[in-house]
Order: sequence, then C-alpha cells, then structure tokens
Amino acid sequence: MATRGQGHRRVICPRQGLSVARLAPPSPFMRRRRVQFSPGSSVALDLEMAEICCDVAVAEVAKEASVASREAVSRLERRRRMGIRRFRLVADAGDQAAEAGRKRRRLSCSGEVAVGETRLSLEPPRMGIERPAFGVVSICGRSRDMEDAFSVRPDFDRTGPTHHFFGVYDGHGCSHVAGLCRDRMHELVEEEMLRLGPGSPPPEAWAGLMKRSFSLMDSLAVARRLEAAGVGSSRANPRCRCELQTLKCDTVGSTAVVAVVGLSNIVVANCGDSRAVLCRGGAPIPLSSDHKPDRPDELSRIEAAGGRVIYWQGARVLGVLAMSRAIGDGYLKPYVTSEPEVTVTERSEADEFLLLGSDGLWDVMTNEMACDVVRTCFDRAKALNSDKACSDAATLLAKLALARHSADNVTVVVVDLRKPAKSLQESTCN
Repeated sequence: MATRGQGHRRVICPRQGLSVARLAPPSPFMRRRRVQFSPGSSVALDLEMAEICCDVAVAEVAKEASVASREAVSRLERRRRMGIRRFRLVADAGDQAAEAGRKRRRLSCSGEVAVGETRLSLEPPRMGIERPAFGVVSICGRSRDMEDAFSVRPDFDRTGPTHHFFGVYDGHGCSHVAGLCRDRMHELVEEEMLRLGPGSPPPEAWAGLMKRSFSLMDSLAVARRLEAAGVGSSRANPRCRCELQTLKCDTVGSTAVVAVVGLSNIVVANCGDSRAVLCRGGAPIPLSSDHKPDRPDELSRIEAAGGRVIYWQGARVLGVLAMSRAIGDGYLKPYVTSEPEVTVTERSEADEFLLLGSDGLWDVMTNEMACDVVRTCFDRAKALNSDKACSDAATLLAKLALARHSADNVTVVVVDLRKPAKSLQESTCN
C-alpha cells in the first residue's frame, strides 16, 4: 500500500508489517480500488499507476535501503531473539528454583516456612522426624476488608522434641492486631517453653504456658497499637481504618486459636470464636469452645465484672462485640478478656486430621460437614500425608463457605495427622 504526504510516499506491506518512508513526487495517477486479501475480509488500498503488489514494493524498498539500515535491523532482530532466549532460560531457572524450594520446604523441619512464600533454611533438618502435611486458604470473601491472618510454623521449637505451630487469627476493627499475633504469637509460646527447660512440657504445664503467652500477646497489642496503626509514624498504613474510629485504636482486636502439635499431644488454646476440630476415627472432636457472650459461664463472668450483654443482631458485650474473649479491645476490658481456654489431647493412631478455621467457616458449616469434606478429599488423594490433598480440602471448604453465603473472611488450616505408609508398615511388622 502506498500513501501520499507532502512530497513523501510511504510504502506499507500489511502482511510483513513494514513501513518505510522515502522522498518521491506525488503522482497524478492515483486511484482507489478494493482488493480481496482473504475470504470475507477486504482492505482499501491506494495504488499508484498500476496495481503494485506488496511483494514488489518490499523488494524495491529492500534494494534502496542502505547497508547501515540492514545491519541495524539485523542487530535489532538478533537482540530480540537473544532476549527471548534469555527470558526463557530465566523462566526455566525460576521454575526449577521454585520446585527445589518446594522440595526443600517439604523435607525441612526448620520452622522458617510460612505458607505463600519459600524460605530456605541453612540448618540441617532433623533426621527421622517429618513434619505433618498441611494446607492453608485465607480469602477475603464478601467482606470489605481482609482482617484474617494465619501462622504456620513447622518445628518452631528447636530446643527439644518436635512441635509444630498452627494459628488462625480473626481480626475486627482493623487487621493489625491479627497481623501482630501472626508475627509474634509463636515466638511468645516458644519463649515460655524455653523457660520450662528442654524437652516437651508436661501436660499440666501447658495451660499456664498458654495463658502467659496470650497475656503477653495482649499486652504487646495494647502497647504497640499506635505503632501498629501507623499513627504518628512514617510507616503509616494508608489502608488502616483505625483513624476513622479512635486514635488509640482501642476498638481493634482479634480472636486467636492456636494448636501446638507434638509427638504425643495436641495442645489447643482458644480465645474468641475461631475453632479447632480434630477428626478421629471418622468422628469430629471439638478441641475448643466458641466464646460467645450468651454462653452461660461467659455471661456470668461478664456480669460479675460489671458488664452487660445486649442483644443487638445477636448477643454482644455492651451491644458492641459479638465475642466474649479476644486479644486487644482495650475499651471493653475487663469484660472482654484475653485469657484462653486450653485443652491437651493425647494423640491416637485413629487421628486423621486437625482443622482450624475462622468464624467465616463455622458460621455456615457444622463440624460434621467440614470433616466429611476433608475426609472426601483425603480419600481421593493418591498418597498419604499429601500437601496437595490438604490444600484441596482447605480450598473446597472455603468455596463451600462462600457458596453457603458466608459474609466474613474465611481462613482454613488443614493438618494431616495420619502416619505415613512406611511408618504404618513398620508398626505392623513390629
């Protein structure tokens, strides 16, 4: 195609994508004609003199082009091809590194692994001790803001027998208290374990250990509320809505359900309405109780402290908070306490999995239904202790919660407690 300008002519070949401008006097023999290039489509072409084929135009332009132009095009084309090659090599290397990272993450019991990211530890893994497979899903759902957080720390205690830490935190008012619990709760629990000396704490010591950890976490949340909200700090979070409430962020808090899975026990500490459920022999066993203001013992405790439970869209402490225990919420103390309820459950050969979830899951799903979903995913899995089976189960639970019109954030943690096939064979032979 040839187009005219002020003493210029531009030769264009639509098929080759070339456009070269060169000086030429305007020709008086210009007419418009429609030429069919492919069935069902046509383009309007300006033809000079006679019908000029695109191939002829390209050949003419190629003859008139200078050697420098050809070399420049050649260099550009060569550079483009090399760039594509380098990009592919980098992508392949990244895939291999990611795959290697996943393999290291599965074999390592370093406690430096957080879901959603790959951290390689330089410390050698403990031989003969395998971390349980797990899967985590945390979604915003139909809520306006994402206020849930979770923490997965395999082998977080390095001083004695293996313990694995799992936690779910459901924030309210804002997300920074839940985020603070995610970053610090496992460290506080580990510090309290160190105070008791090496080895696994005895069952009777876990209640005091967890209560001290939760109390420290609550004090830390209250002490750092200004910094966490970004008030008066250069690291202010523009997404934080605390400034819409009070500058001290006293109305911000979070639930906390924490599970420490050891070789012989499962310790669960709960504060709020998140929940932990153990599936044993096909039956769900709740390891925590929801802290609701209308629970008889919680109602008595609140009234004994001078508070009231007002029913406004459900039972609420002073008509505000729909749970009777939480971390943070300084304006509701002492009616709302951070003291957790702790259960210590001895592990059994019949244990199948541990399920932690925020109220976005439990508001629309029973314990039995959730366990049936996870068990179905496990039955369809090809291998025992599969991370993929746990991830699939967590994902399916989150999708079902949304399908059942859950209006809150949904966070699900599935931990596979079954023994590997090798261990089962060894125990059978013995």
